[in-house]
Amino acid sequence: MKELELKYGCNPNQKPSKIFMKNDGELPIEVLNGKPGYINFLDAFNSWQLVKELKAATGLPAAASFKHVSPAGAAVATELSDTLKKIYFVDDLELSPLASAYAKARGADRMSSYGDWIALSDVCDIQTAKLIQREVSDGIIAPGYTDEALEVLKSKRKGTYNIVKIDPDYVPAEKEYKDVFGVTFEQGRNNLKIDDEMLSNFVTENKNFTDEAKRDLKIALITLKYTQSNSVCYAKEGQAIGVGAGQQSRIHCTRLAGNKADIWFLRQHPKVLNLQFVDNVRRPDRDNTIDVYISDEYEDVLADGVWQQFFKVKPEPLSREEKKEWLTHLSGVALGSDAFFPFGDNIERAKKSGVEFVAQPGGSIRDDNVIDTCNKYNMAMCFTGIRLFHH
Repeated sequence: MKELELKYGCNPNQKPSKIFMKNDGELPIEVLNGKPGYINFLDAFNSWQLVKELKAATGLPAAASFKHVSPAGAAVATELSDTLKKIYFVDDLELSPLASAYAKARGADRMSSYGDWIALSDVCDIQTAKLIQREVSDGIIAPGYTDEALEVLKSKRKGTYNIVKIDPDYVPAEKEYKDVFGVTFEQGRNNLKIDDEMLSNFVTENKNFTDEAKRDLKIALITLKYTQSNSVCYAKEGQAIGVGAGQQSRIHCTRLAGNKADIWFLRQHPKVLNLQFVDNVRRPDRDNTIDVYISDEYEDVLADGVWQQFFKVKPEPLSREEKKEWLTHLSGVALGSDAFFPFGDNIERAKKSGVEFVAQPGGSIRDDNVIDTCNKYNMAMCFTGIRLFHH
């Protein structure tokens, strides 16, 4: 198959629409179910590249949760703690390594992952399919599916769930083309390999990355390689825990991603873990309610007559002081940036979210200020020398 007709482009008024191969080759994908659209395929091809590179860089099964051509989450397979299983709503499931990777990719920012596109580095197994079955999602791309997994996934969305199989051996052309306003752009593909060697040019007094930090920094940088720029990514425990995408200001990227990392950690607070939901509350409603509970708007939004819809007992508020104290326990976080930090304020903000390890290109006229700020907090920072813009 050299081309595939689509219902429409980015919006319903943008017709006709299709994906096709410019050369004589065949499309590297097969649609096994559903009718993926234009944005679905943009998410599919970006997310597939991300998980394929994560698997190559770490040797671990990888998963990504994509929304609007940027990752809401990305992760590799590591053992989940009981706490993470609970906040990801998977404590009742048997998890394979691949299922663990998707549980983490989905769980890092569950509100952003609602209605996501999923990418898996490995053949989708039944455990991963059962996890996906109960989440709201648009579709999935993977190099294959077991018969059991395919049967489960085909049952989603009344049989219309989008399932795409990609040839894992497909190698795209070296040059990429993009049309904007009737003008064609050409560039070489970003074949940059992100590995340990890229994490060796230390510029701070602290010149030590733990093995876990190296893994997490590679996750952060590979995630950024497929995130709309400007972008910053916080990572910990084998997963992205906060992605700040598409901001015009670097500090806004750092704040946005840091706020998401804070929410990820606040969801692990004992008061959140002990919330008593009524039996019929759906997972998306729980996510929204937890987000409100963590926010400073809790008592305004969940007033009498409202909280009873969600909780068996009205929860005691989580005060600003309690949240601030809890966040002091967040540590060992890795931070990647797709371009240089122009000011030390980014490091000051990162410190509030437990960042101890930093990888960024360097090259700002204020590099000394950024380095000095890292040294103030004994952070280890390397300059990669490589920008990772993605547009």
